[in-house]
Amino acid sequence: MAEITASLVKELRERTGAGMMECKKALTETKGDIDAAAEHLRKSGLAKADKKAGRVAAEGRVAMAQADGKAVLVEINSETDFVAKDENFVAFTDLVANAALGASDIEALKGTSIDGKTVEEIRAALIAKVGENVQLRRMVRIDTDNTVAAYVHGGRIGVLVELQGGDTDLARGLAMHIAAMNPPHVKASDVPADFIEKEKEIELAKMSEKDKSKPADILEKIIGGKIAKIVNEVTLYGQPYVLDTNQNVEAVLKAAGAEVVKFERLAVGEGIEKVVEDYAAEVMKQAGLA
Repeated sequence: MAEITASLVKELRERTGAGMMECKKALTETKGDIDAAAEHLRKSGLAKADKKAGRVAAEGRVAMAQADGKAVLVEINSETDFVAKDENFVAFTDLVANAALGASDIEALKGTSIDGKTVEEIRAALIAKVGENVQLRRMVRIDTDNTVAAYVHGGRIGVLVELQGGDTDLARGLAMHIAAMNPPHVKASDVPADFIEKEKEIELAKMSEKDKSKPADILEKIIGGKIAKIVNEVTLYGQPYVLDTNQNVEAVLKAAGAEVVKFERLAVGEGIEKVVEDYAAEVMKQAGLA
């Protein structure tokens, strides 16, 4: 058996494009025979899968799972919306979400074993089947004795809410609200001071010279009212409740004797720079027509 050195693993990686752990495992199984290891990776689809890893995956699905006070959301990306709706991809995301209930983070999730195969191995097999890059991008979780709700809207936006007090119906309603309104903060005290100062500068700059010349206490009240409105817009507690717009979220929580401890929100592809392909232009360029 040939010694499985770092240089041998590196050579196999460069030859196949597969990941380091997959290369090391293949070399171990083939007793250090690099040709047999390369063939093994091609047959298993791992080499093919890894070569797709550089392609942008900005579509996909947010999947959720909830049990025994634990709730998780996992964002899994594909290259196209078509694959995101494929039954094999959907089944994979549901499988991974359930596995995530026992994982501390996304890296631990990738190494989690399901029926004798790791999530990473199952992912590689899915890539070979659907022909697109598939990535486990991120996960969030809540593990508590408090009231928890998990909600996913259309497979693209997922929300977890933890409440102290209240019930699951209220928690779910708030999760729906957060999915729709995307508040950056829970309450006014969470809004950064530098944000408030910047908004004050902006509001003051927008005022007419006549208003600016008013007494300092009057000017402060005018600016204060504008800032209060802005703070309401960027906080969960200050927003009108989507299920009853006659009252804000804070009033709804107060009536139920509840407090929001935290919430997590994931939206598919947020923060990923998408590459927009102009296929018609590309064809014309290759044909010498552009």
